[in-house]
Amino acid sequence: MDLFTESTENTFRRQRLVAICFSLAVGATLMGVKFYAYYLTRSTAILSDALESIINVVAGFFAMWSIIVASRPPDPDHPYGHGKIEYFSAGFEGALIVIAAVGIVYAAIPQIMTPHGLPNLDEGLFILLATSLVNLVLAIGLLRVGRHTRSIALVADGKHILTDVYTSAGVLLGLLLVNSTGWYWMDGAIACVMALNILFMGARLIRRSFAGLMDESDPKLLEEISRLIAQHRRESWIDVHHLRAWRSGNRIHADFHLILPRDLSLEETHIEVTQLQQALKSHIYGMGDVLIHAEPCIEPECPICGMDPCNLRGHPVDRQHIWLRDTLTSGPLTGRRDEAAENAENREEGSPPDEKS
Repeated sequence: MDLFTESTENTFRRQRLVAICFSLAVGATLMGVKFYAYYLTRSTAILSDALESIINVVAGFFAMWSIIVASRPPDPDHPYGHGKIEYFSAGFEGALIVIAAVGIVYAAIPQIMTPHGLPNLDEGLFILLATSLVNLVLAIGLLRVGRHTRSIALVADGKHILTDVYTSAGVLLGLLLVNSTGWYWMDGAIACVMALNILFMGARLIRRSFAGLMDESDPKLLEEISRLIAQHRRESWIDVHHLRAWRSGNRIHADFHLILPRDLSLEETHIEVTQLQQALKSHIYGMGDVLIHAEPCIEPECPICGMDPCNLRGHPVDRQHIWLRDTLTSGPLTGRRDEAAENAENREEGSPPDEKS
């Protein structure tokens, strides 16, 4: 990692910590204000909003811990860094949201079955509106900082608080209707509807957490890497295949096979590989490791090779691949490299090569 990247990472680390600490302070304050609104109104819907705020604060502490751990550099026990802790944070937050949704339904059912009046509802609605606006500003800020610094934990926390805003908005609209009609059973019904929305958002966070922990393919990341490889394409880079990439927190890891002319020396091959590694690292922030497996060219690849002049050429060039994600992530060209390797193995064992058209 060069000095620029280290300086950028240090800046991003500070931004993440400031953002999550600010989020915790605001979240704890708003939680107290919402419980005060519940004390005034005895509204189950407002209670559901306050209960979700408890989850916001607890999850915020977990997110702060994961950001601190994820910022540690790789070490002998964790050679790929500590970034995946942020996926655990997102999954933990999603699980807490699901638990909160169940608790909200449990508290709302009695209000549906045996509804009671809601005193001081006007004051409670005003307090809820004010806390919603503060939460909206906070959520937007966390999402921006999280995406800018590539922090999964901050993005998850921002989305969680955004769900809190949606919940509060639904509660506000519903309680305005309750206030104008006197249908107090709707207080519990609104809480149940909000619980379903919270449950959906929690399930999405858990799904995202599992995807990161299982190194699920990231199409946008592969598109970005494929575009950069194509932009820096050199005459000696005959083909690329088996491109793979995954994220570990804010770090990116990639590996692929690069086909080079077979008459290059070991030193020349190393130079070609290093140049491509540096091109990727200088254009993609957070690029941690780029593992490139260099392979020598074989004669069936002559038609796609743009090397000129070439003393090894057995066939003229008739086309060259456009390096897109689909071609770079696939296997070697039409399996001919595998056939050549199989034939070479047969020759070493003394058996005749396969006769394949």
